Amino acid sequence: MVVNFKPYSMKKIGIGLLIIGIVITIFSGISFKTEESVVEVGDFEVTREKEKDVTWPRWTGVAVAGAGVLVFLLGSRKTTNSD
Repeated sequence: MVVNFKPYSMKKIGIGLLIIGIVITIFSGISFKTEESVVEVGDFEVTREKEKDVTWPRWTGVAVAGAGVLVFLLGSRKTTNSD
């Protein structure tokens, strides 16, 4: 199966990847809170909040941004149809 993307859609994908890559490079992780049940007796429940962190290396953002630039440039190339 061959998928032919139009050049303007490749440019949009490239710009999107570039923006995501920059955001990933700036923010090296996210943290969020979850609630878990500690004790449950009938209608009585004791819960606690637990903070979790998800981190990634900064080079992943640089790699995604680089892929975005590459996709953008490939979408900018003029193609010839030789059908």
